[in-house]
Amino acid sequence: MEPEPLFAAMNISTAGLTAQRKRLGVVAENLANLETTRTAQGGPYRRRTVSFEERRSFLSHMIEASRGSDQVARTHPKHQLLHPASLKEQELRGVGAQISEDQSPFREVYDPGHPDADEEGFVKYPNVDIVTEMTELISATRAFEANVTAFNAAKGMMRKALEL
Repeated sequence: MEPEPLFAAMNISTAGLTAQRKRLGVVAENLANLETTRTAQGGPYRRRTVSFEERRSFLSHMIEASRGSDQVARTHPKHQLLHPASLKEQELRGVGAQISEDQSPFREVYDPGHPDADEEGFVKYPNVDIVTEMTELISATRAFEANVTAFNAAKGMMRKALEL
């Protein structure tokens, strides 16, 4: 028996923990820059968001590419044939997290005495909303806890299987 299937659940939970940790870090960065009106790039801090995407294995890509045919064409005689019907339909790899910038408009506050005020006296503040960030924080924390629970459940099942 291959060890990979035994650890698949733990690997998926670990990927989820890593993604949620990244999300928590982005929320912390957003909250820390709530009042930053000038960055190294110029202008106010722009809120960052995290989006999640499924991690797919090379095998999953090959299976998808070969749909509708019995095998993938070989370019060399030593290449192995791929028979999608005989392989797992999908390998479980977990989730990945990508950070991007929120393109929503900045908050404008009238403060003519501020050093970053424009000619009309308005200061552009980051597009960070504390309520949104706290909601993201709670959601990420709960998702992190769920991944820890799933990891511990998989570990417990493996421990019970070893007792048999």
